[in-house]
Amino acid sequence: MPTVGVKRDLLFTALGRTYTDEEFDELCFEYGLELDEITSEKEIISREQGGSKASGASDVILYKIDVPANRYDLLCLEGLVRGLQVFMNKMEAPRYRRVRPVSGEPQRLVITKETAAVRPHAVAAVLRNITFTQERYDSFIELQDKLHQNVCRKRSLVAIGTHDLDTISGPFTYTAKPPGEISFKPLNQTKEYTATQLMSLYKTDSHLKHFLHIIEDKPVYPVIYDSNGVVLSMPPIINGDHSKISLETKNVFIECTATDVTKAKIVLDMMVTMFSEYCAQPFTVEEAEVVYPDGKTCKYPELAYRKEKLSSEFINRKVGINESTETLARLLTKMCLRSEVTGAGDEIEVEIPPTRSDVIHACDIMEDAAMAFGFNNIPYTTPLTYTVAHQLPVNKLTELLRQELAAAGFTEALTFALCSKEDIADKLGKKISETRAVHIANPKTAEFQVARTTLLPGLLKTVAANRKMPLPLKLFEISDVVLKDETKDVGARNSRRFCAVYYNKSPGFEVIHGLLDRTMQLLEEKSARGDGYHIQAAEGKKGGGGGWHFRACRNSLNR
Repeated sequence: MPTVGVKRDLLFTALGRTYTDEEFDELCFEYGLELDEITSEKEIISREQGGSKASGASDVILYKIDVPANRYDLLCLEGLVRGLQVFMNKMEAPRYRRVRPVSGEPQRLVITKETAAVRPHAVAAVLRNITFTQERYDSFIELQDKLHQNVCRKRSLVAIGTHDLDTISGPFTYTAKPPGEISFKPLNQTKEYTATQLMSLYKTDSHLKHFLHIIEDKPVYPVIYDSNGVVLSMPPIINGDHSKISLETKNVFIECTATDVTKAKIVLDMMVTMFSEYCAQPFTVEEAEVVYPDGKTCKYPELAYRKEKLSSEFINRKVGINESTETLARLLTKMCLRSEVTGAGDEIEVEIPPTRSDVIHACDIMEDAAMAFGFNNIPYTTPLTYTVAHQLPVNKLTELLRQELAAAGFTEALTFALCSKEDIADKLGKKISETRAVHIANPKTAEFQVARTTLLPGLLKTVAANRKMPLPLKLFEISDVVLKDETKDVGARNSRRFCAVYYNKSPGFEVIHGLLDRTMQLLEEKSARGDGYHIQAAEGKKGGGGGWHFRACRNSLNR
């Protein structure tokens, strides 16, 4: 869950009253949030620096509040305060409006066909006559960062650019060029760089280096120019220094470039709705036109309201309560979902604002009704369906075996289900094509490239990591491996396996042999070459040495 840090005194001022820590914790719980931590800037810096004194840090109390990952409207102080005030019936949910500019034609952003190779979508809007204070400015910047980390998926889906409109002139052009042809002075730098130089410069930047991979291998880089050739930004990496916003900025041009236009619309709606209350006309946003390469023109932000209808019987049944239609409509209105009783039976018409992109189904509306009612207020009832839970047979057998193997003196290990290709192939003297391994489409690290097909590499790694432990090491693991299987609808299946390792300075074949005999005895498998199980020598392969394997005629346990 994302965590939002807000200054306590600033929050209480915006809410219009002060709370004790316990009272505010209770308010958060009622609204579906969690007050995770009460701290200060000084404590945070001291913790990060290993306990050293944080010189110059503030003693202002900070509330760290956990919010649901899909509630983008609660990622800043403005949205949080607005939601809580509506919830407490201190204000009505504002109505957001898109307006045309008073002075003439709207700002225009023209997308060229070259962007299709790297980042094809863009949306834009203008916050006109906005008034920033230091706190508002900080919140504005922080919301961008929160959205970048959340719905924007670290800028891979959407990148937000904010510019002082009074320092640039439209129409704006969103295009893509080879990196050597892009040159501008980036944010907080003193000289111009080419895009190629910027990629080298930011490889050591603790913040921006995480976004370079998005475009660094592309033949062209996206870039936005104004009508005078001034670079606004090179998304998704950095904005230009020329159009940076400040406390004196009165008109903010916001552009969002994206690989997913739906996410771009959501992000733009969030940015403008959260801070439009600081405009001269509160909760109004000036529209901008986006012209696509095919000549199609769209106006943004959409700020779309939509209506859904559902019955009070559906809400009561799903939540487990028995409230009137009028009461449920009032509860939903407290959650910024304006609701009215239509008069057609028990039907409720719910209006979903542009700030609630998380509401996509009737179940989401029902959940908000349950939250407003109070989860602690829902009466306990006996389930209408009578069910008796029991373990799957293979899990029951596994649990019993674990206890017996531990009693035999072996220690259980739990290793990762993912491993590298070398672990299950080269290091075991096999070819990866022979392993029937399921490959991860986009592995983030070389250590987790495939799903394991055998438990042995995990146990060997455990032994290697515990070489300082006194010998002998006696380890076992009973877990699933994953194998390709074309007969399954997902193309793979889980198979329960048992693996044991004995590690000592002297051979201990009799120890493993004894463990095998005990296991077969517990499984009621006879030791006979014709009808039971037998041990057979295996040829040593590259890097593997000699070994043994066994087969059982009856498949009591997938081995």
